[in-house]
Amino acid sequence: MISVQLRPDERIDMLYRDEVQIIQSQQVFSFSLDAVLLAHFANLRNGGRGTLVDLGTGNGAIPLFMAHKVTGQIIGVEIQARLAEMAQRSVAMNELTEKIEIINSDMRNIFDYLKPGSVENVVSNPPYFEATEKSHKNPNQYYAIARHEIKADLNLVTYTAKKLLKSGGHFFMVHRPDRLFEILDALRANNLIPKRIQFVYPKVGREANVVLIEAIKNGRLTGAQVLPPIITHNEDDTYRDEVWAIYEGRSNG
Repeated sequence: MISVQLRPDERIDMLYRDEVQIIQSQQVFSFSLDAVLLAHFANLRNGGRGTLVDLGTGNGAIPLFMAHKVTGQIIGVEIQARLAEMAQRSVAMNELTEKIEIINSDMRNIFDYLKPGSVENVVSNPPYFEATEKSHKNPNQYYAIARHEIKADLNLVTYTAKKLLKSGGHFFMVHRPDRLFEILDALRANNLIPKRIQFVYPKVGREANVVLIEAIKNGRLTGAQVLPPIITHNEDDTYRDEVWAIYEGRSNG
């Protein structure tokens, strides 16, 4: 690891047996468990060869968590300059600048950097909530953009993934189960055929609050799998062992 300059509101967190360090800020952005689960869930096409793109990379959590699974190049796209700069410093701190590139740009402009149909895998932890006049948005602009569809919505994310991917390329996304039918419609509208779905539950006996989805561009309509559920917390609000195993890199994926 190399040292980097931190701002007053920033800290360094460690994951994967302290092998991954990431710059976080409660005032700007901190990754959630959803990002860790998505990085673990993604079963990459061609063993991680070729290019992987993370749409809406935030502070670069998913590229950092997936670096060990990728033998090719990882490109993270982030519209917010402060978050992209945090991600770039985290990449440098982990000595991964040759593998991971962070682009500060609207995802609509990604084709200034990459040719359509050139990417093996796309991942995304997009904003979950619609940005309507009635929706209660966080007064912090960084969190509002990360959580609400202000700069990018479900249709843009799925369309961009479709346009980036080669035929047969894989798209992995984490989202909210209450928007499942919208998600499936958006995927199908962009020739992204759902193949694996996994629901995540906060506790035993509770409703799912996260869904993980893998889709294949121009895939066949048959062969879909619904995987066993993940339950994240014990009754005392501590993480279950299976979740700690994912966090610490002891679980396959």
